Amino acid sequence: MAVIVFYEKPGCINNTRQKQILTQSGHDVVALDIRVQAWTPATLRPFFGDRPVAEWFNCAAPRVKSGAVVPETIAADEALAQMCLDPLLIRRPLIECGGHRLAGFDEALLQSWVGLEPQDSPAPQTCPRTEGVCP
Repeated sequence: MAVIVFYEKPGCINNTRQKQILTQSGHDVVALDIRVQAWTPATLRPFFGDRPVAEWFNCAAPRVKSGAVVPETIAADEALAQMCLDPLLIRRPLIECGGHRLAGFDEALLQSWVGLEPQDSPAPQTCPRTEGVCP
């Protein structure tokens, strides 16, 4: 099947479940720690496509939850600069496969790219350790 590069925060419950969905669907997952990559605005920007800037952020990131970063008020260039300095701000996972890039685990999009085994329930998109729902 496909080789999928999966940028995660090791230990994240949702990322673990999402990787399981990919491997159960027959794909090879190369998991990398999102926090230690040498991100630049140029390498990070393609993962977000045409999503609004606020949707680029991990709403469970400490700086977002504390109000130090307000995703709805940040311009794209500033968002990318902040994310390069603090990768916990980046919506996870980041996925690369066959020239495609994606932020977040969009099952419908991944199904169209590489195929996924049907799941009893959708993959979680929010951190079970926090309250609230990411956009």
